Amino acid sequence: MGLTSTLSRPVAAYIARQYAHWQQDPVGTQQRVLKGLLAKGARSAFGRDHNLAGAQTAQDLAAHVPVRDYEALSPYFNRVKAGEADVLWPGRPLYLAKTSGTTSGAKYIPLTRDSIPNHINGARDALLHYVHKTGKSRFLDGKLMFLSGSPELETVGGIHTGRLSGIVNHHVPGYLRRNQMPSYQTNIIEDWETKLDRIVEETLPQPMSLISGIPPWVQMYFDRIVARTGRPVGEVFPQFDLFVYGGVNFEPYRKKLFDTIGRPVDSIELFPASEGFLAFQDEPGNPGMLLLLNAGIFFEFIPAERFFEPNPPRLTLAEVELDKQYALVLNSNAGLWGYSIGDTVRFTQKYPFRVVVSGRIKHFLSAFGEHVIGEEVEQTLREAMKQHPEVEVVEFTVAPRVSDDPAVPSRHEWLVEFARPPHDAAAFAAALDTGLRRRNTYYDDLLAGNILAPLQLTPLPTGAFQRYMKSLGKLGGQNKVPRLSNDRAVAEGLNSGNDD
Repeated sequence: MGLTSTLSRPVAAYIARQYAHWQQDPVGTQQRVLKGLLAKGARSAFGRDHNLAGAQTAQDLAAHVPVRDYEALSPYFNRVKAGEADVLWPGRPLYLAKTSGTTSGAKYIPLTRDSIPNHINGARDALLHYVHKTGKSRFLDGKLMFLSGSPELETVGGIHTGRLSGIVNHHVPGYLRRNQMPSYQTNIIEDWETKLDRIVEETLPQPMSLISGIPPWVQMYFDRIVARTGRPVGEVFPQFDLFVYGGVNFEPYRKKLFDTIGRPVDSIELFPASEGFLAFQDEPGNPGMLLLLNAGIFFEFIPAERFFEPNPPRLTLAEVELDKQYALVLNSNAGLWGYSIGDTVRFTQKYPFRVVVSGRIKHFLSAFGEHVIGEEVEQTLREAMKQHPEVEVVEFTVAPRVSDDPAVPSRHEWLVEFARPPHDAAAFAAALDTGLRRRNTYYDDLLAGNILAPLQLTPLPTGAFQRYMKSLGKLGGQNKVPRLSNDRAVAEGLNSGNDD
């Protein structure tokens, strides 16, 4: 056993004791976090605008600060981007994490001196909990793969700006950096396919022990390894012991990923976001992820079915129930206040509080990291129909189609019931692709890098959606087929219901 793996065990035990301490009083922990946030946030422009100095409790917070998303808070975010200090949090952010998912394009999420430890320590503590619970630490002596965005940063308003994974890459602890893969020179390559080929070349001779990343990107890396060697990944890397993942719905990838590995390996699920590192799987085999209650984030939970009410209830940790869907609202030391992150969670356990990510409060598709939202696909369809005026659409939905063939990229599938179909289906599909690429830079990047193929247009027979909804007992009323899905459930239901 090497020095790093040996030393990790007492450190893991120490971190586990720290977590156990605040878990003894999770509700009190959240109350203390809120008190600290309000005291410091009161010194910002947002704090003055919303009288945070006069707020002491969660009820006061809800009375002073409405629930808003990035779009609604954009006047404050724009001031931060322009370089103004003391806007959402005292001082200026250390970084801006650039991401996507709004109708106006990219989001710029502040990472402050107070909030950056949440992102760094969350990932570290996930690994240390695994060491503590399993006694397995050998993986720390091998090579560690972190598939991430480029660590090269730009400057916006005098603030270092880039993808979250690239920012975090600058904070990998020194004791892990010497084993980190890929090299910095490879990691800054912008073209994904070129970068992936270089990663394969760098890692094939190495004793890879941990591989981490967003599942579709990891799958592409695995496919290249198999294509190059003709052997499963687990045979190519006999020391590969631990797979760490997060960022998108894992279920569409689970079977193929582990089939490609060719043998069982342990895994850890993370719940990272640009807005904060929110939870991680702290017990092997338990699908629930431990909610991080002592990391500078005060959580609020809105019952999902009431989210779009004018004044929905905002529950604290003490008020949540098991197996109910809640929209997640954050207040944090990054300067996020009443911030709707868009995710829904379901509590699988209380004391300690563990959650699974159950979906999105709005229509959303990010099976491949593209962050496509409902407004984008609806606008795209309307534009394509203007270009093809003969087309009339009854209903449609979009789902991911994950390829089982390494030589064939995955793609989106648009399942459309036409009242009048296009004269040229291929041209109509191309118009959809062009429109979505223009509206969503991530989707454009994925197609440009051949990570995704152009979309598949699947016409459905007349009455397809009605028959599908009837089969679910949801025909009529306010029930709607989701425009976007992160899995194949709706698509397969539509197809199977029309095979008769």
